[in-house]
Amino acid sequence: MSSVHVIDLPRRVIVGNNVLETIGDHILDLGLGKRVLVVSGSSSTRIYAGRVLDVLRDKGFEAWHLSVGSASISEAEKTVATAKEVKAEVVVGVGGGKAIDVAKYTAYKIGARLVSIPTAPSHDGIASPFASIKGLDKPTSIKTIMPSIVLADIEVISKAPRRLIISGCGDLIGKFTSVLDWRLAHRLRGEYYGEYAASLALLSAKHVVKYSEWFSSKTIPLEAVRALVEALISSGIAMGIAGSTRPASGSEHLFAHALDITANYPALHGEEVGVGTIMMMYLHGKNWKKIRSVLKKIGAPTTAKELGVKPDDVIKALTIAHKIRPRYTILGEKGLTVEAAERLAKITGVIP
Repeated sequence: MSSVHVIDLPRRVIVGNNVLETIGDHILDLGLGKRVLVVSGSSSTRIYAGRVLDVLRDKGFEAWHLSVGSASISEAEKTVATAKEVKAEVVVGVGGGKAIDVAKYTAYKIGARLVSIPTAPSHDGIASPFASIKGLDKPTSIKTIMPSIVLADIEVISKAPRRLIISGCGDLIGKFTSVLDWRLAHRLRGEYYGEYAASLALLSAKHVVKYSEWFSSKTIPLEAVRALVEALISSGIAMGIAGSTRPASGSEHLFAHALDITANYPALHGEEVGVGTIMMMYLHGKNWKKIRSVLKKIGAPTTAKELGVKPDDVIKALTIAHKIRPRYTILGEKGLTVEAAERLAKITGVIP
């Protein structure tokens, strides 16, 4: 075990209503730079990117905007080229997963500072140093750079589609099994295990269970959205403390990534993680029925049909999940047989 453990954390986190217009002040206050590239999605997030650009230019920043259609390696490399061309000192990601992931990758590649401004709470990457870029060797997250600033405007985020909000809940639910997998790897393989980072990740997951009544409401209250956002940020910080995705990504994420391979990205990441968590909790001998009940209560998928995939896609994903990355989990080194995978999915009600 290494005697040196490096922890990278955001320098500033701002959470509140109508805080989008303060971003220029925070960048100036921390002295991050005056040349800024704003990266957004290609749809509605461009509106928020426009507001950020106006704020920055009013504050005297030189600011450019680029929209991306996906978090693919080709889009990411184009963004890197643009950032180099304009000599960006700061890269601001405005949007959901793809915009922030591309911004992370870009900032990392050019050695710039990163600012994360989420417009949807669909996953815990908003405050982590890891990015999911499609088109690489495997569909797993890569280490990039921790945001210097995370600015979460609850007024903006609360307007996100309900499905994206519930997806964020699904991603957090997965921390129940990711921490179990991390402990298992520590006990059986001597892998580093950080109790504090694990506890922080678990607290994030428990938030979803605690506030499940709120998330099941037809109109999700602002208090619930704020609790979700703060929990997602905490999960990202747990990864920064651990120096890896271990506290937030285990066998349930391996299943989600494997399902993306077998069924070609059929659902939102958090939705897939939620279903994966049900099955992995069963393998760990824990209360998988409670996890399924919470997910059903908040309106998240709990079956293959609700994910929009075939039973065979789920079975195949379960048999290849252990190969996604060299990480020890409850799936072991050899993974599940077809028979074991089918039995697991049927017992937990994921397939009929």
